[in-house]
Amino acid sequence: MNIKRLLLAILAGWVVIFATDFLIHDLWLGPLYQATKPLWRLETEMHTHICWMFLAQFLIVTTFVIVWAKGFAGRSTGAAVTFGLLMGIFQQTWAIILFVVMPLPGELAVKWFVGGLVQAVLLGIVTALIYKPGVSSR
Repeated sequence: MNIKRLLLAILAGWVVIFATDFLIHDLWLGPLYQATKPLWRLETEMHTHICWMFLAQFLIVTTFVIVWAKGFAGRSTGAAVTFGLLMGIFQQTWAIILFVVMPLPGELAVKWFVGGLVQAVLLGIVTALIYKPGVSSR
């Protein structure tokens, strides 16, 4: 496993997730979150828990990149898109489950699902472009 490339892909993937989370949740979904305000923590309270969000993002990206590196590295960008799409479907099922168990608007669940799929595909592409199998530079 190419450790240098693995760490670089994890860092780049985290940047992709961080940036797209801002676009998805602040810009695209912001009005829906405002309309469903009673369901969410106060913004000040969310900020006190932000380290958990960063940890979750890091775990998602790290797992994604390691699975790619172990089983799919060296394949085409098309394979990376397929991998990202499948990993996205696997991860985004939580949006459907939350729609069932919480009084969420269907539009919010659909946008969570779609946004997550787009993120996973982008993550697949970035991971494939950065992580190249080879000898580790330990």
